[in-house]
Amino acid sequence: MSLRVTFLGTSGAVPTTDRAPSAIFINREGDGLLFDCGEGTQRQMMRFGTGFDVTALFITHLHGDHILGIPGLVQSWSFNGREEPLTIYTPQGTGHDIETLLTVGDYSPAFPVEIVEISAGDVVRETDEYEVRAFQTHHQTNAVGYALVEDDRPGRFDRKKAEEELGIPPGPAYGRLHAGEAVELDDGRVIEPEEVVGKPRPGRKVVYTGDTRPVDATVEIADGADLLIHDATFAADNDERARKTAHSTGGEAGEIAARAGADRLALTHISSRYGGDPSPIEREADAAFDGEAFIASDGQTVELPYPNE
Repeated sequence: MSLRVTFLGTSGAVPTTDRAPSAIFINREGDGLLFDCGEGTQRQMMRFGTGFDVTALFITHLHGDHILGIPGLVQSWSFNGREEPLTIYTPQGTGHDIETLLTVGDYSPAFPVEIVEISAGDVVRETDEYEVRAFQTHHQTNAVGYALVEDDRPGRFDRKKAEEELGIPPGPAYGRLHAGEAVELDDGRVIEPEEVVGKPRPGRKVVYTGDTRPVDATVEIADGADLLIHDATFAADNDERARKTAHSTGGEAGEIAARAGADRLALTHISSRYGGDPSPIEREADAAFDGEAFIASDGQTVELPYPNE
């Protein structure tokens, strides 16, 4: 099962020639999930080849650099004949604002759009293989982060034991055992799945904070995350401004990743004041976090394999 993260916009509030406002596209085995939709997101999707097959849009908060790409994207979908419904998840109390944004310019979407208000702690989207959970962040407005959490996978099937030790003939019984079903053999023996199937293996986890100060809720939900995407608007030279504007520094993001035991840390929402050299932010994160920390750039794609594979 593929899991691919594409950074469409990695700038802070003010875009630059190299960075567009916030937007992240996750393709999970064909499910297109868009997290935030800053100005120009639709062009970034074309530029970086993600395609336009988005089934759900997750908004962290209603600051303009996270939502002003919505009208253009929705209208382009309509012009291109989209018929599939779209679900937009947005923090509690902001649904009317999203509805107003969708109808700007006396426009109405030509396809069904459902706006769902959500709160921290909600499982906002659930499928047979993964769920998306909202968690509390700390910004200057009603804001949440999101975590895509896959279900555990079945343990490894011990074919050698099944065939040589237990005498189970190859065939449909193997699949049934791997799926967790007991099997009765021709000689009357009943084989339980745990006799030939190892412990469940963890799925993958991607956590996106949106704009936030460092908070314990991120540590909790990002426990063991394969990828933590964290606000790192400033370096320590602007730590006072980070506190005043409810953002994080690279070092603070690194500390959160270290406490969570995340594997990788993507630093995003980079302030335009760092121009073409955001390296101080990355250095501070590296000093606080033993895993891989990197400044995300527009168009960068990260493939996330299953753990231990």
